[in-house]
Amino acid sequence: MVAFTVLGVVASGLAGTAAAHDGRGRDRPDAVVAADGSADFTSVQAAVDAAPTGATEPWVIAVRPGEYRELVKVPATKPFLTLVGTGRHARDVVIAYDNANGTPKPDGSGPYGTSGSASVTLDGADFTARNLTFANLFDEAAHPEITNRQAVAVLTRADRLVFDGVRFLGNQDTLYVNSSSAAVVARAYFRDCYVEGDVDFIFGRATAVFDGGEVRSLTRGSTTNNGYVTAPSTMIDNPYGFLFTRVRFTSDAPAGTVFLGRPWHPSNDPNAIGQVLVRDSWIGDHIGAVAWSDFSGGWSWRDARFAEHHNRGPGALVTPDRPQLTRSEAAAFTVRAYLSGTDGWSPDARRR
Repeated sequence: MVAFTVLGVVASGLAGTAAAHDGRGRDRPDAVVAADGSADFTSVQAAVDAAPTGATEPWVIAVRPGEYRELVKVPATKPFLTLVGTGRHARDVVIAYDNANGTPKPDGSGPYGTSGSASVTLDGADFTARNLTFANLFDEAAHPEITNRQAVAVLTRADRLVFDGVRFLGNQDTLYVNSSSAAVVARAYFRDCYVEGDVDFIFGRATAVFDGGEVRSLTRGSTTNNGYVTAPSTMIDNPYGFLFTRVRFTSDAPAGTVFLGRPWHPSNDPNAIGQVLVRDSWIGDHIGAVAWSDFSGGWSWRDARFAEHHNRGPGALVTPDRPQLTRSEAAAFTVRAYLSGTDGWSPDARRR
């Protein structure tokens, strides 16, 4: 994990609409959050609410160590927000809640649904998070009455998002990387992040690059099926769905009981043709000879765009049921190809 330190905290915490820097490339905050009341705000959402509307430069919120049990929503009207945890490790700052799809709303209007279960919802473009943890703490065992157990830690719907040394914790549907509509492509870059879950815990139609870090599948206690890492719903006209490069795929599940993914077709949309490439990564033995699975409703994984290239580890098997890209084919599926778009976005610059 990458740890960042925020230096030079200004006394008021609200010193302008754009963050200063300390001369060594680290962010000086515009606002500081501390649960004990020693800073500008006691909640992350209060700091988000105070951020300027329509910003064109980063506005930095420093979050001091602690657990912030709250729902956080970054609206589309507040682009260029940056959240930075000031602890030594990403685990020192935790932003979490515990709603699930089937959790009843307090007003009795029905359950939250999958999107509504998100602990953190990001609709503001050019958002950045560093050195902290997002979690959905829904306890499946404690709520047997709730059968729809999708519980999202983070839902993204905006473009040009960066997560650097961030942890995402949950079970089913941990990380929902999406866009504002099926006609819109949204991009997200995950550098040295940790994502854990069990069923479809990285899913959606966004273009997302996971560069380094760890993707950990939690066991569900099964001897045959302990879940699926991904459930992409990439639209047919978008060649780039999920890219995993230099990632470690780990688990405590028995060998051969986890799948790399299955194709999700929201509302049985035939134009959602999921795309996933796992390349240059280490794969544990929880992934078996058949790495991909069909989705309910008759959607075959063979009709999706699933592939691997140049992986290693005990689960990096090459079989007829694990499509592999050739070197020349893989050359077209790089971090830059996934993220550059029409505006040349390159958040991976420091990797080069």
